[in-house]
Formats: sequence, structure tokens, C-alpha cells
Amino acid sequence: MNSKEQTMDSKAVLRHMLAIGFLLSSGLSLLAEEGFVRMFNGKDLTGWNTTGNWVVEDENTITLKPRPGEHGWTRYKDYITTDRQYGNFVLDLEFKFNKKGNSGVFMRVGDLKDHVSSGFEVQILDTHGKKNVGSHDCGGVIRTVGPSKNMVKPAGEWNRYTITLVDYHLKVVLNGEQIIDLDMTKSAIKDRPAKGYISFQDEGKNVWYRNVRIKELK
Repeated sequence: MNSKEQTMDSKAVLRHMLAIGFLLSSGLSLLAEEGFVRMFNGKDLTGWNTTGNWVVEDENTITLKPRPGEHGWTRYKDYITTDRQYGNFVLDLEFKFNKKGNSGVFMRVGDLKDHVSSGFEVQILDTHGKKNVGSHDCGGVIRTVGPSKNMVKPAGEWNRYTITLVDYHLKVVLNGEQIIDLDMTKSAIKDRPAKGYISFQDEGKNVWYRNVRIKELK
């Protein structure tokens, strides 16, 4: 085999190795996706209930557009809520907000007339850059525990939550960093039901959610 043939053979081996690497990474990606179900169909709000102005936009994005007379930092009753209840699950989603944006991911809501007392909230709030964060800052579990680290991005950028809830153990990952690892039985939300609705909060401020997926666990 001459040097030219050796070079060609080496390139072929390299291409083969790259192809194998791609297939392996694709396989891992498929495994990571296994069991997840999209919670929005990208067309309408089937599977959800709301009396608010939640709108379906492109790229499977759901946005809240405050109606005339509605203004920020006022808690409205117009959550967007699943039409069924969930117990143990991994909830994966992206969100963004404008300057001073405010919303929240509610889980295990037992009474749709009282989300705050019958469920619990993982906060969404424009607190990028804040040094000392607590339970009411982005990533915190309201009235319970603050995030271990401030990982929220500046207003206008997409963030990603991966929330895992198994029995009464709650883990929250924000933008790739685990920020909550909570034994709920030893916290202010120890009396929340083992199963309930998932909701996104209407605070009268524009907020966007996309790629909302769930993987139910036993």
C-alpha cells in the first residue's frame, strides 16, 4: 500500500469513527427523550383549561398576553391548567419573560379555586444578577426554599427548567444546574397532595413557555 492509499484509508477510518460517534450520540439522545410526551399540540389549548388570554404561537410556544386593564404584579385567577392530575413525573420546559417578568410553575394543585394553598410553586421571575436569592426569586419554591444558585438568564432569553417530583422529593434543574433538592415532608409544603394539576401562573405580565414535555413516573 502506497502513501496515497494509506492516507485515503486513514480518512475512511476517520469518517467511519465519526459516523459511529454520531449514531451513538443520536441513540443517547433518543434514550433521553424516551417516555416524554408533549403537553401542547402546537395548534390549540387541547388538554388545558383557562379563562385567561393564553395564546398559541409558532414553534409550540404558549404565551400570556394581558388583556386591556390588566397589569403586572397582580395575581389573577386565570392560570392555564392541565385538565388532568399528575403524581410523580419529570416536567421539562423552556420559558422567557420581559423585563420585570413574573409567572410560576404550579404543581400538585388540589383545589383549582386555591392554587397557592393547595399546590406549590416553582418561581419564574426576572431576578437575573441578584446575589442573595430566596424562595421568592427565580428557581425558588415559594415560601419554602430558595435556589442554591442564581441561574436565571436576563430578560428576553430562554431558560430551561427540568423538574423531577417523586413522592415527596422535589428536584429542580435550571439551565443545567441543580438548584433545588428538597424533602417536602420536612418543609412548609409537606401537606400538599400526592397528586394534582399542573398550572402556569397569570401575573398580568407577558410570559412565554415552549417545548413543555412530561414523563410520568411510577
